[in-house]
Amino acid sequence: MIKKHIESFLNYLQYQKRYSQHTTQSYSVDLEQFITFLDTNNINHDTTLVTYLQIRSWIVNLSETSNTPTTINRKIACLKSFFKYLMRENKIDSNPTLRIKSLKTPKRLPVFIEENNMQLLLNEIAFNDDFSGQRDKLILELLYATGIRLAELIHIQEADVNLYDATILVTGKGNKQRKIPLHENVINAIKKYNLIKNITFEKEKEDLFLLTDNGQKMYPVFVQRIVKKYLNTVSNADKKSPHVMRHSFATHLLDNGANINAIKEMLGHSSLAATQIYTHNSMEKLKKIFDQAHPKA
Repeated sequence: MIKKHIESFLNYLQYQKRYSQHTTQSYSVDLEQFITFLDTNNINHDTTLVTYLQIRSWIVNLSETSNTPTTINRKIACLKSFFKYLMRENKIDSNPTLRIKSLKTPKRLPVFIEENNMQLLLNEIAFNDDFSGQRDKLILELLYATGIRLAELIHIQEADVNLYDATILVTGKGNKQRKIPLHENVINAIKKYNLIKNITFEKEKEDLFLLTDNGQKMYPVFVQRIVKKYLNTVSNADKKSPHVMRHSFATHLLDNGANINAIKEMLGHSSLAATQIYTHNSMEKLKKIFDQAHPKA
């Protein structure tokens, strides 16, 4: 019974909530791990019989098998979402995860690329004039100019890009849409990309904006490789990914005086708390300036 409910839940995440394939796969793995725990401990698979104490036992088991608090919290969030879905679908009468608390985790500052390195990448590095080169440049320009997520980038449609009012319509988590302004450099990169795209490929049925070298829909690893390839030319940061570009976008805006509520809206955060983590990066920068400039520091 529980496997049937899991399949229904994963379909709900993918097709209604529009979660990325990576996120949906992670939820699938976490739920399969929970089933394995139930099997190992001879616990009935009937979702109506799963209890708070059994879930607590699973969390303890995860802690004893070298899982980090961050990993365990992701699995807790997955289970909470699963049982919340079952409640909404009237598959269970009570939610056994309501009293489950997340573990305390050490706060980590978001990794970002220094502003001068991003300027070097986008203004000084030479990109090929062919389709692939201009597509790669536009991917980097869009990620840094808008702070959009990887999944949001992949699903951009041609109709979402409005050069007349210099905005892009982004469809985020839960199908929530938001408009993000585009600056002149991005507009120019889009025009150059569109020109060579129209020459290289016939109009796609799906009207996808960004394509692979073969004119197909992009996929996460494809974009990740492009971002890592170019960031390697300007940065020694340990992490080089589309999400690091998102962190860089938010951090640099805040460093340059942007209103945090405006940044929240552009990032598509549901609460200000998620955006406030970037204030820590800005505070670290202020401390360095203080240490270097203050005569008593």
